[in-house]
Amino acid sequence: MTIHKEGYSSIALTILFIAVLNAAIHFYLPLAHGLQWFIYILSFVLFVIILQFFRSPSITINKDETQVLCPADGKVVVIEETTETEYLKDKRIQISVFMSPINVHINRNPISGVVKYFKYHPGKYLVAWHPKSSTENERTTVVTENSAGTQVLFRQIAGALARRIVWYVKEGDTVTQGDQFGFIKFGSRVDIFLPLGTTVKVAIGEVVKGGKTVLAELATAPQPPKSGVKVETAKVEDAPVVAVATDVPAKPVKVAEEKAPAKKKEAK
Repeated sequence: MTIHKEGYSSIALTILFIAVLNAAIHFYLPLAHGLQWFIYILSFVLFVIILQFFRSPSITINKDETQVLCPADGKVVVIEETTETEYLKDKRIQISVFMSPINVHINRNPISGVVKYFKYHPGKYLVAWHPKSSTENERTTVVTENSAGTQVLFRQIAGALARRIVWYVKEGDTVTQGDQFGFIKFGSRVDIFLPLGTTVKVAIGEVVKGGKTVLAELATAPQPPKSGVKVETAKVEDAPVVAVATDVPAKPVKVAEEKAPAKKKEAK
């Protein structure tokens, strides 16, 4: 396991804070040994907490164009049919994953394709499970279209504790399923909007892993006839089916010539 690049500055600030705090206790309260040990323990716990916020575990990703991978570690808190109003403007299946402070905070692309839309929205910092957090909190919106033309919209949403969203994509980028597209410091929530007809593979309350858990399977579009000719079926009721051969040449019909009656000899 390694430390994510987004954690370098936060970890450095934490170390600086711990060093100053411990130095101040030693300088102003040199005989308060009990307090000093309490500060030592508190400093160690704080350092471990900050360190685990920014862990970046190595994972193996199985790519599949028919599947939608979970974009973040956490727990499924919403599965419902709703209307997406920002870009798609149609009915979709929404799946929301809540990221707690103890989860890995890396966000991964749920599908491969081309980024058709990206927008950052500054906003409020309501708790992540608040109904209005999806539309009023600080957030980003990304729409990726796969090779089959299917568009999937997903959002990073900041919460009450998370105050910084980081993203690594922009419109026009070609992205790969499972690769990192962003990071939310100290956890929050990710929403995914899928086409109607998608088969959901998770349940409310299920613990999921970013880049590992399959959230859903995309519907396969019906294939048109290979010839490109419209095929129609006629309904025939109580009538016999007669096969007519149109390519058989007609045989010539001989018509017998009608002989003229013989003239009678005139009587002499």
